[in-house]
Amino acid sequence: MAKEILLDEGFIHEWTSRAKVSGRSVAQQIEYDAKLGRIVIDNPDLSYAFIEKALLAKDEIERGELTLYVRKSSKTFNLSDE
Repeated sequence: MAKEILLDEGFIHEWTSRAKVSGRSVAQQIEYDAKLGRIVIDNPDLSYAFIEKALLAKDEIERGELTLYVRKSSKTFNLSDE
């Protein structure tokens, strides 16, 4: 459900630049940053870079862009062999 809200002109100007760089509309950029902000608040031990990479990976999975990793060698590492 879409709602109209009033935002400060300076705030809109800042997000307009961010949206252009990201290829999003201003509304999409604000929604993305709000989502990211919620994740950061809920997970203070995770870095911004880690969270962003996790979101990108989730999107790749949802779009079916990932392939199964297959080992090229049959070697295995076993800690009990040391």
